[in-house]
Amino acid sequence: MIPYENLLIVNKAFHEEFKKSFATVLDSGWFVLGRELQAFEEEFAQYVGVKHCIGVGNGLDALTIPLMAWDFPKDSEVLVPSNTYIATIIAIIHAGLKPVLIEPSMKTYNIEPESIEEKITEKTKAILSVHLYGKACPIGAINTLAKKYHLKTMEDCAQAHGARHQNIQTGSTCDAGAYSFYPTKNLGCLGDGGAITTNDDDLADRVRMLRNYGSQKKYVFDRVGRNSRLDEIQAAFLRIKLKNLDAITTHKRTLAEIYHQELGSHVIKPQVSKDSYDVFHIYNIRLKKRDELRSYLLNQGIQTEVHYPVPPHKQKALEGIIDINDFPVSEDIHRSTLSLPISTAHSENDIYKVAQAINNFGG
Repeated sequence: MIPYENLLIVNKAFHEEFKKSFATVLDSGWFVLGRELQAFEEEFAQYVGVKHCIGVGNGLDALTIPLMAWDFPKDSEVLVPSNTYIATIIAIIHAGLKPVLIEPSMKTYNIEPESIEEKITEKTKAILSVHLYGKACPIGAINTLAKKYHLKTMEDCAQAHGARHQNIQTGSTCDAGAYSFYPTKNLGCLGDGGAITTNDDDLADRVRMLRNYGSQKKYVFDRVGRNSRLDEIQAAFLRIKLKNLDAITTHKRTLAEIYHQELGSHVIKPQVSKDSYDVFHIYNIRLKKRDELRSYLLNQGIQTEVHYPVPPHKQKALEGIIDINDFPVSEDIHRSTLSLPISTAHSENDIYKVAQAINNFGG
């Protein structure tokens, strides 16, 4: 069996270091907002290339808290891709704002400046880009567009730790970047975790306050905040894996290159270009017979995933919240996409086997 993911194998190389770090935290007697979190925040800020990193409880809170901190008028509009994971949209709703869905490029699966600009209205306050599957959006062009209309920019970097477009790293130049450290991410902890990156000193202060009940001084509350703090144990584990993130990315890029070279033309492969440094959190292909291929591969002992089977505008949870429109590009992507095994739990030989099985299936 070639599993889609095996977190035991993914983390096995770090077990001894994890045990030492856990013992250090345990012996310290300090488990929230301590030295391990401060150290990780400094190290991850340096990795991304920003002044501030603020650790929070999960990726959803990393998306929600900056939107809260900006204090936009209620029901202000935030532009967001129509094919994103629903968490990106839920964050906008939790912040009391209105998500406005934008169709992505069928080539990159990300939103482009042209499609963004035509959706901007007087109510638009922010652009929330999503670097889907590990491919960075055209960050520079989006930031330029945002300045033209005096909008805030935010990046959902949950799947794109270290990804770059035109040598601009995700989460480094926008007003705020939001990261998830869910265990399956390229930089994944052993539970839930997230972080917000920014170069804005004032925003960083407000985010730190909002993650801690709205308090900057113990038992004194200036805002109605949240309880969302990346704990000491997860921060300690993430410090270990951060040192290995580039090696993890290199391995995944090597596996992706095998897929690029070996897969036949009957499947649509991810677009690659010299402008982008893709980190392949997900290696997705597209084809009309997606479900048939998935069943065939499972019978061959190969597990796959679908990210994601139902587009956001078709989700019951969003009925009556988002405008009812047709989103044919998003629907086509969700109907035809298939995610292939690609992790540090997989060898190059595994990937050759997967590619051969897909080629044997044909069109």
